[in-house]
Amino acid sequence: MLGIQITLFTLICIALGFSLFYSFRSRREADPAKRGLFAARMNICMGLMLVLIAVTQIFFFSESSFRRIFGTVCVLLGLFNLFAGIRNHGHFDRMMR
Repeated sequence: MLGIQITLFTLICIALGFSLFYSFRSRREADPAKRGLFAARMNICMGLMLVLIAVTQIFFFSESSFRRIFGTVCVLLGLFNLFAGIRNHGHFDRMMR
């Protein structure tokens, strides 16, 4: 059980790092197509991070209604970010070609 928690924490930190990296890249990019591509990658990483946070809140802590609600909200936000990021990545990837 502890190994899974450490693995999830590590994956959350990696997703956070990539979100920050792509956020800085998108803000500093002058080309609008590349800016959108980096912003889409940031959304994908942020969506994965939110889903992983929700998994840890729902399954690995004590049972409480607040944790369940917070986990559900994180899942919904994460899935929306993931969907929007994938959709935008496809759009800006076609724009780059």
